[in-house]
Amino acid sequence: MRNLSDKSLKQLNSKKGLKYFLLQDGMTSEKAVRIMNYENKLKKLQGELIKLQQWVEANNEKVVIIFEGRDAAGKGGAIRRVTEHLNPREFKVVALPKPTDEEQGEWYFQRYINNLPREGKIVFFDRSWYNRAVVEPVNGFCTDEEYNIFMNQVNDFERMIIESGIRVIKFYFSISKSEQIKRFEDIKTSPLKKWKFSKVDQQAIRLWDSYTEYKKRMFAKTDTEISPWIIIKANRKSAARLEAIQKILELVPYKTEV
Repeated sequence: MRNLSDKSLKQLNSKKGLKYFLLQDGMTSEKAVRIMNYENKLKKLQGELIKLQQWVEANNEKVVIIFEGRDAAGKGGAIRRVTEHLNPREFKVVALPKPTDEEQGEWYFQRYINNLPREGKIVFFDRSWYNRAVVEPVNGFCTDEEYNIFMNQVNDFERMIIESGIRVIKFYFSISKSEQIKRFEDIKTSPLKKWKFSKVDQQAIRLWDSYTEYKKRMFAKTDTEISPWIIIKANRKSAARLEAIQKILELVPYKTEV
């Protein structure tokens, strides 16, 4: 407590600060201040996201925001914070399941094209067409030929949709192996989260090096000038969420009319 500033002490003496101490076991003064500072920053950024969404709608813009990363990297949590206060009629979150037999007979990108935004809308992809760049080849869900075709086509595909007027932002949430192990253990022991632990997750640690190799190939091929990757260091979930929102606000020029 003695190392805290007067501002931090005032925060702790507020109703919110006292609530943390009453409701959470093991709460320290430093941790409470850190959480309150995070929530204050998040609230401010979320207010800007509302302005951004209104700009997108008013100007008939189309925005795609891709969230990629290892299992348990925090993609879903980040998307929830980004969309928490947005108008649900003007955006959608796309997390496509395993393709159907019919979809498997289509061009790989087809089902993603079907989910691209219309004018005035934002689409968030919780994993995207980049499944074929990493997850599928690592786990044997596609052939070498299918992987190679994808890698030969993906840059042209992105160039076409960007030139058609869709703004594309690509995030990769990066975590350490030790952090992934820790998060998996938290998920498996939580009665509310253990449903999230899939067969693919079970193999993730064993296949860590293979994921790393395909991730490197993906960056080398698809980190282009027209569609670059933004790497978010995600060992700290709160910092990763704030950074992702800040990048969105920087990359979409919603303040041009102010």
